[in-house]
Formats: sequence, structure tokens, C-alpha cells
Amino acid sequence: MTAHVTGTREEWLSARLDLLKDEKELTRRSDALALRRRELPWVRIDKEYRFETDEGSTKLADLFRGRSQLLVYHFMFGPDYTAGCPSCSSIADGFNGIVVHLENHDVAFSAVSRAPLAKLQGFKRRMGWTFPWASSNGGEFNRDFGVWFTEEQQREGSIEYNFHREPPAPEPLAGKTVQEWQVRGSEGPVAQIAAMTGTDVATYTRDRPGLSAFVLDDGIVYHTYSSYARGLDGLWGMYQWLDRAPMGRNEHGVWWRHHDKYDKQFRRGDHNDDCCSA
Repeated sequence: MTAHVTGTREEWLSARLDLLKDEKELTRRSDALALRRRELPWVRIDKEYRFETDEGSTKLADLFRGRSQLLVYHFMFGPDYTAGCPSCSSIADGFNGIVVHLENHDVAFSAVSRAPLAKLQGFKRRMGWTFPWASSNGGEFNRDFGVWFTEEQQREGSIEYNFHREPPAPEPLAGKTVQEWQVRGSEGPVAQIAAMTGTDVATYTRDRPGLSAFVLDDGIVYHTYSSYARGLDGLWGMYQWLDRAPMGRNEHGVWWRHHDKYDKQFRRGDHNDDCCSA
């Protein structure tokens, strides 16, 4: 028997209407925050960043593809990764289908990662994605926008991510191989995620996720907004749905995977078919 509170339809409706007041207030606060984002001062970009794309070598202005606005998702995929970050991949599963709508509203979109373009293209094919994905390999774009850091910064505690400085990385993070984690099996969630990218923890955590927005005005590119870490929650579509499910996020450790790595019985359609076949 369920341990959760139960009630009549009338009791449910009363509680639901009470909750609705807070939901509406949250919507109004979200609208107000969106306005404040748009009111941030624009910062002119004078550095000439270069990217490798499916269309060849391009500049930041070229990523606008004829539009006045550009959204960039800083996708964690370093040169030493063998696969993209599974968390970023889950977010990408959510935004892959909306790019066409953005493009038809004067907003260009591109994911940007430090891995070489060939690696990005191969992983993109594996995942079945169609969104534009540019490589910033060898450039300063990721560093300048706060989503890539050096071993020295990691060791000395000079990483500034999400607008605050981090302490030095604990020594156990350095030098752990995937094989060591698999043998020990108790390195925690960051190591589990790092293992999915084929890297050690230190290498994995030198790249970080983020979102940056730009505008192209009279031929000049301006940086308008950036967000990192939990500031990306609203973009992680999976969680927006789970927050409305009966059990919520209901998490116990790292449960998500690259979408082609889930057990077959839990892939779309298979689970229900098994349940109904008895």
C-alpha cells in the first residue's frame, strides 16, 4: 500500500489550486529574470576566434549564418575524450530538435567543443543529431568564456567557473585511470561520468558545460550572456519532465547514459512489450 498521502478529487483540486498560485508567481519571476538578462550590457568581441565546422574554417561571426543572434552550447568534449560528456549529451538530445525553430526566429545555434572536428562528427553520427557543432580545437574560445582550464589552474586552485573560484583539486582526482575506477568501483559520480568519456577525472573536469549568447550588430559581435552549472538546468529537458513526474527526479547516483547505452529492456517500447507479454 502506498505511503504517500491520498485524498478525494476535491482535496486534490484544493491543493492543486494552492500550488498553482506559487507556480504562477514562479512564472512571473522567470519573466522578470529574462528581462534582466536582456538588459545586461553588451561586451564587444575584438578577438578573432576560429572554428572548424562542416562548412570549413570559420570565424565567430560566421556561426550566425545570416542571423542577428547566436546561442552557443559549450559541450564538454575535450580532445582526449573518446565520447561526449553523457550529461551534455542528454541536454543535446533535448535541444537537437528545436534548432530549426530558433533559426526561423532569427537565432542561430551551435554547440562548440575543443575536440577535433572529426571526433565531433563521428559522435554526432552515432547519436543521430543534426544541430551545428563547431570545433574550437587549438583556440582560446573555451578558455576565454570560462569553460576550459589547465592542469596548473586545477592544481593551484585558480579555476574560476560559474563566477567563483574553486579550491585546488583533491589529489586523488589526478592520474586515476578508467581501469582503476572499474576495479575499485567506488570513485563517486564524477568518476562514473568521466569513465563514460574514456578519460580520467582530472582531464574530464578541465572542460565544463555552459551557454553563451551573442548578437551581431552592424557587423560587430557582442557577448550578451553566459550561464554555467545549475544555471543550465532549464535547458536540460529531461529534468523539466521529471520534475512533473510523480516521483520527481528520484535520483540515487548517476543513472543517465548516452541514449544508445541503456539496457535494451528499458529502451523505448521494449519495456512495455515485455510487461504485456506474460
